[in-house]
Amino acid sequence: MRRPRTEARPRRADYAKGLTNRGPLQKAANVMLTKPVKGCSQLKSWAMRIKRRAGTNKAKVALARRLAVIMHRMLADGAPFNAAAAAT
Repeated sequence: MRRPRTEARPRRADYAKGLTNRGPLQKAANVMLTKPVKGCSQLKSWAMRIKRRAGTNKAKVALARRLAVIMHRMLADGAPFNAAAAAT
């Protein structure tokens, strides 16, 4: 008979705290898809096309990834957010 686990399972690197934490990005993507958002209409319409084609969950993940890429480029370049460039 197996002995019960007393320790928590080690967390995967994707779920570690810090820059790899996906929770806030997924929450932001959910808000962008479900609520009216000003200033990012092209980004939202891109995600809505994915939602229509592939489903809500895939659209949320795709939008969260796109937001992560945008944030990374902003940090790397030191540039402000440009909504027109974000949608392309």
